[in-house]
Amino acid sequence: MPHPVTPPSSDRPAHEAPTPAAAPPDGTGPVPAAVLWDMDGTLVDTEPAWMGAEETLVVEFGGVWTPQDALQMVGLPLPDAAQILQDHGVTLPLERIGERLVAGVAAAIAQGVVWQPGAREMLLALQAEGIPCALVTMSYRELADAVVAQAPPGVFQVVVTGDEVEHGKPHPEPYLTAAARLDVDITRCVAVEDSRPGIASALASGARTLGVEHIVPVLEQPGLSRTDSLAKVSVADLGRLLTGEVIDHLDARRG
Repeated sequence: MPHPVTPPSSDRPAHEAPTPAAAPPDGTGPVPAAVLWDMDGTLVDTEPAWMGAEETLVVEFGGVWTPQDALQMVGLPLPDAAQILQDHGVTLPLERIGERLVAGVAAAIAQGVVWQPGAREMLLALQAEGIPCALVTMSYRELADAVVAQAPPGVFQVVVTGDEVEHGKPHPEPYLTAAARLDVDITRCVAVEDSRPGIASALASGARTLGVEHIVPVLEQPGLSRTDSLAKVSVADLGRLLTGEVIDHLDARRG
């Protein structure tokens, strides 16, 4: 299961200078020092694969797995998710439950990932502007690598996974680790999340945070920007978050 790591450090060779800040896309407004991305449900729609793997395990051991049970798992670190499955009657060691889940999801990802609307386009727009990106996921390295392999080449400079941090989301460690490896100030970063644990992690880290509503509602809270689709968000919009502006497409939708 997750294990402690040495203090975060940059992924760059020691002789390589940090990447300079990107110029604003329109020549005027601020841009993020980096954009830090959650994976499951935010960039790619892997939640159905997770839910299917969870249900398969519970049913195998004679239990019942409801949609409400599945919703409580969204965004959790794998050990926490394994504990919930064990509590639902999966009589396997926690580590083995985690392995079974990862294997089930990996098999689904191997068939191809479904990108969330606007996700690939945003990654390419950020790459074109020279704004670095990190993948910050509670999925393990095996799954993250499978998704990165299907992403546009070179869009992620850093990948932080659930088996590489001591404290998973909602603790801020994953996002702080990503910023440290990119050698950027976390308060000049924008984090993009869809789950409650992930949003809590991003906000606690000091990153400007955009919640993308997918399976679970993204609740209004101070300092949190919200949208129901990345297709509605531009690079310039992400820059606006650095000024303290809050974008809320969900409130506008309800209006």
